[in-house]
Amino acid sequence: MKMRLFVVSILLLSGFPFIMTKVVDSFSTCSEFFFDGQPPKISGILENSVSLDNNRYKIICQQYKNAYRFATFYDTTKKIPVFSAYKYTDHYNGRPHLPWMIEPELEHIDGEMREPCVNQAFLGDSWTQKEFNRGHLFPNGHAADQNTAESTFTLTNTVPQFETFNNGSWLRMEENVRDYMHSHCRDKDNINNILAYVLTGAVPGKRAPLNKRVNIPSHMWTVFCCYNSGDRKWVSQAHWAENIDESKDPDKTIRAKTLEKLQEFLQKQYNGEYRLFFNDCSDLIKLKVKSMSISQIMAVFN
Repeated sequence: MKMRLFVVSILLLSGFPFIMTKVVDSFSTCSEFFFDGQPPKISGILENSVSLDNNRYKIICQQYKNAYRFATFYDTTKKIPVFSAYKYTDHYNGRPHLPWMIEPELEHIDGEMREPCVNQAFLGDSWTQKEFNRGHLFPNGHAADQNTAESTFTLTNTVPQFETFNNGSWLRMEENVRDYMHSHCRDKDNINNILAYVLTGAVPGKRAPLNKRVNIPSHMWTVFCCYNSGDRKWVSQAHWAENIDESKDPDKTIRAKTLEKLQEFLQKQYNGEYRLFFNDCSDLIKLKVKSMSISQIMAVFN
């Protein structure tokens, strides 16, 4: 606790706003942001809700104003998130105006603090950049209320994106996905409520790092899983695209693809298994029934 207070004090004196989130040992602390409470499985990196390399990959339950708002799996070596996970339940109209925040628990400081951030990006990494901007993984336009929208303005939820990409095809895709989820995705237990489970991530790129510190992703990806009340089944929809300058192709469109195809793409990028949703976003009741004995099934209906 003393070290945390020391870190916070240094950050305040240095003029860096911070978000009071929690770096935890397991995503079970904030499992509500994942379909069936199960985070993705990334072979050799993340399995059974636990980071397999806790020195590099950190689990963050993004807490803001005394509530968990979303979850992030963060790569302290590349200084970008692997993914952020959130629930779409509605959207807040408006864009918050507040300073970008950083996560003090990612910094381990002994003695004098010589650099503002060692394990994460900070504003100084992009002050002089015009080609790139800070691209949200959990976009504030997908947040249900003002507090949740504000919580997305932490640099642990951003990556360097080409400005023309972030404000071009990627933004149009985010708006289209939001419209679909708003119209079709419902809580199966209460179809009056909107609900979709969303994962958005970045694939580390091979460009020279921003400010010689922060990786510039080669690709961005996003996928959701939800219960479609009209079709009465669980559905998923995936999008991904290269993080490139789109100034010569301003009308570029990112087309929807399947969860299966996205997982195949990510498996090639990471050279290992990459499972995004529990049982690939299948009907949970059917799965549970299949695992039950005949006597258990009969007991349900008696």
